[in-house]
Amino acid sequence: MKKTLLSLIGLLTFTFSFAQEAEESQILAQREASNQALRAFDDALNACFSTEDALITTGAGTLISGKKELIKYIQESSGPRMYWIRTPDEVIVNSKTMLAWETGTWKGYVEGADEAVVEGKYSAQWTKASGIWLIQSQLFVTLEN
Repeated sequence: MKKTLLSLIGLLTFTFSFAQEAEESQILAQREASNQALRAFDDALNACFSTEDALITTGAGTLISGKKELIKYIQESSGPRMYWIRTPDEVIVNSKTMLAWETGTWKGYVEGADEAVVEGKYSAQWTKASGIWLIQSQLFVTLEN
């Protein structure tokens, strides 16, 4: 009986761990696709990775509410054309609430340049309320420029 119980606990732990890894992999794939959309300057595609009411705080502290405003902000930015690459350091998933926390570093590049001109740290909240992982909020902090 004790062996059976320990085997069952081990199986449940393995299953839970596998499910967590699957959710994290989905988020990382969404992040990579979002990075590729930004690199290609495809603002509409990049917006597909956020909820309609997503909140974004830019590296300079500007609060953007909603993906329509995000597209407008990017398209109306003055100065050289830029894209941003986010590199996750950690993703934590709550499988009960279907919310996730991502944190990492970001770098901003001017079109055609190989070296970042600005960089910092970011955090993101993801939700799977719609059945796919989408960004609900992001906070970027510029630490070097």
